[in-house]
Amino acid sequence: MASSGFKGFEELLELVFSLPSCGGARAQHGLRLLPVGALREALEAVQCAVVSAAGNTAFDAYVLSESSLFVYPSRAVLKTCGTTRLLRAVPVLLRAAGDELGLALWSCRYSRCSYLFPEAQPFPHADFADEVRYLDGAVPSGLRFRRASVMPASHRHSGQNRWHVYAASASDDDVTGKDDEHADGTPHFTVDVCMTNQDRALVRQFFLTPGDGRTSHATGEAMTAASGLGDVNPRSLAFGYAFAPCGYSMNALDGARYATVHVTPEDGHSYASYERGGDGAGALASIGKAVAVFWPATVSVSVCYYGTTATTSTEGTPQAIAAAWVWSAVADAVEPLGLACRSRAAETFPGAMTVTYQTFTRTPAASLDMIDRS
Repeated sequence: MASSGFKGFEELLELVFSLPSCGGARAQHGLRLLPVGALREALEAVQCAVVSAAGNTAFDAYVLSESSLFVYPSRAVLKTCGTTRLLRAVPVLLRAAGDELGLALWSCRYSRCSYLFPEAQPFPHADFADEVRYLDGAVPSGLRFRRASVMPASHRHSGQNRWHVYAASASDDDVTGKDDEHADGTPHFTVDVCMTNQDRALVRQFFLTPGDGRTSHATGEAMTAASGLGDVNPRSLAFGYAFAPCGYSMNALDGARYATVHVTPEDGHSYASYERGGDGAGALASIGKAVAVFWPATVSVSVCYYGTTATTSTEGTPQAIAAAWVWSAVADAVEPLGLACRSRAAETFPGAMTVTYQTFTRTPAASLDMIDRS
């Protein structure tokens, strides 16, 4: 296990592989055929472990001692926190996918917000420049389209909350063409919501009750229901897990869509994150529901999308997804909860990927009465 060290915002790694075109089990199941030992080796390199697992016909979901892992046939999404070494998983996973399944990496995306205590992080995570150099050396040379950026470019309005993104791709075209989950061209969205300084009364429900003899899974299910997190994506099947003496993680599965929540409720550095991957409209609509559960003082929202079309014109031709449309949708979800936008940015990356980023802070007039809990 990684040593204790709160850093707030997690880091996220997404690896997309090319599936064989010849059919068969490897083309159908891909990364889901990786041996248990290979996944264990990757997580040991990161310094975390599986505490709960679930799956459906589309993907496998794992709650980790330090966040979550999702495995699709062609896509692996790994999110970690604490003083883990997320990027150490890259060479392990690439070697296992190649040696065991004959799969080649098509694209890589790494993102995170600014650490609260960067000096406490192990190499290469203490400095974004070191992370970029590590990834450049870890991914295959065939991923020749690469870019790294920090958003927004200035600290002026965002304070310390800036979004760091690294992307590498074998093509500058839409990577979802290689992704089994979105081979039909449906725009793929990943929404990341980071919340700090939540309402103390609301986050107290993520502490264990002394003498509670229930299992971590049973207590986690109770926390999911009591907090209202089960209503954020009501069609999904949620799996909550409670940590001692406090803390909570949850993975939710809805077809090929996933959602995950992680809560650190301690006074002085309370933090919660919400992430959802899948279709754009549903992912964006869920943001306000997730934020309302915690009523945080500060919120940052990153939206990553690969699809090049959100709507169709009257002539039937595709239209590009505008960053301004995403900004507006996020603001419409968050601002009614008494939060005001302080900064926003948008940039394009290899693989026809766009990333938007916005920061919000609670307004003086904000009140818990603004939250609809009906």
